[in-house]
Amino acid sequence: MRLRYLIIFSYVLLSPGLTAQNPALDYSNLITPADLKENLTILSADALEGRETGSRGQKMAAAFISYHFQEFGLKAPVNGSFYQPFPLYKTVPGEAFVRAGGNEFKNFQDIVYYGKDNSGGEVSVPIVFAGKGRMDDYGQLDVTGKAVLIMIGEEHDYRGVVSLARSKNAEIVFILNTNTAEEFNEYALQFEAFLSDGRLSLKKPQIANKSTGIFFVSPTVAERIFNTTIDKLSLAAEGDGKKTSLKKIPPGKVTYKTSVEIKTIETENVLGVLEGTDKKDELIVITAHYDHIGKKSSGTGDLINNGADDDGSGTVAVLQLAKAFAQAKKDGKGPRRSILFMTVAGEENGLLGSEFYTQYPTFPLANTVVNLNIDMIGRRDEQHKDSPPYVYVIGADKLSSALHEVSESVNRRFTKLVFDYTYNDENHPARLYYRSDHWNFAQKNIPIIFYFDGIHEDYHLPSDEVDKIEFDLLTTRVKCIFFTAWEIANRDERIRPDEK
Repeated sequence: MRLRYLIIFSYVLLSPGLTAQNPALDYSNLITPADLKENLTILSADALEGRETGSRGQKMAAAFISYHFQEFGLKAPVNGSFYQPFPLYKTVPGEAFVRAGGNEFKNFQDIVYYGKDNSGGEVSVPIVFAGKGRMDDYGQLDVTGKAVLIMIGEEHDYRGVVSLARSKNAEIVFILNTNTAEEFNEYALQFEAFLSDGRLSLKKPQIANKSTGIFFVSPTVAERIFNTTIDKLSLAAEGDGKKTSLKKIPPGKVTYKTSVEIKTIETENVLGVLEGTDKKDELIVITAHYDHIGKKSSGTGDLINNGADDDGSGTVAVLQLAKAFAQAKKDGKGPRRSILFMTVAGEENGLLGSEFYTQYPTFPLANTVVNLNIDMIGRRDEQHKDSPPYVYVIGADKLSSALHEVSESVNRRFTKLVFDYTYNDENHPARLYYRSDHWNFAQKNIPIIFYFDGIHEDYHLPSDEVDKIEFDLLTTRVKCIFFTAWEIANRDERIRPDEK
């Protein structure tokens, strides 16, 4: 009996969940609510102006992160730098105008040009009134090589009528879809904000040499083009209830010019690497995006979207994980595999920073074992208002059953969070498996886990502030990721994708 108890006692002492035998517990205690709050308070401050990619605030955040990586003793893996720079591109409106009836109409005042092309200078063409742009309307008209103006309701989808006009070989399409100058002014303001913002792209856009866009015009411009009134245009479009009378509106003439500009936005991912020991050529990548959506104007002035949860919480998690692992290495207990701590830019514009890294990796993707991605882990959603500590886990089982087993086992042993797999369904309407930076690694057949707290009421709003973060819950979630990374980094067998 004494031997039996001795064996049981020895097993307990050797259990990986005990401090004496598993240093992970000691180093996990370096992840504290106080440190997370201190760093997040800085990263989500108004001074960083919402960390929009390419902005001054984003550059400030990058400097803050790289400073900590250097302080922790991480290596700068990009030619001696913590920055992996890359350019992004966007098209913004250039000069655009329309001349008609002796008047010149400017973009976003009496006209709106929607397109991504240059007309190659001024273009003069005849323009015909095509009524409501229906198939029957074109029975009365020859629009080949001409501009057409179509009158539709504001709620009407213009795409169909534009497509039909082009199929009739119209040179360019003008749309009248508002009834008053006030309605058009509001429409123009919305379009100007939308077009001036410009969606960022890794690929430099190609600018066409021929106008392929659309002019939206105010009622005043329509009247000047045809030297008539809106009432007469409406009557011609409607006809007598049986047949339209478009030929009653004589053709006009317009001169127009369109142009767009390509702007280059310089930005950077921030990378710090902790070199492993006997398996240092194998790499774990831990990611979070440090950009957010910046400032958005409103009727009361600019409002700063500080993004404390999205994804300030993930960014400070990466910093604390780096601190804990770096201290373990200083104490001679560092991981066997190398770990790349990476905060990426451009996520809010389409996962661009992680896409760039996977296109131009600093370390071979073939040696990349796992990506642990952290995007919003500091809050609760409405579904978990009264829940025990939880986190949504997405993607762990999609490519590697071994990764899923490690994830579950580690949580059971150490943090005992409720793992919610609601969003793990690839066909879930929210499609979260495809919506954060892990997706670019998953496409390269690299096993991933995405940690997430849910879509709460402050998502992408200025109210996503640091005072709403639950730092104790955030700490537990970060520790869960730490234990998972520790296990993956130190186990004998590499995590691999399942064979198909």
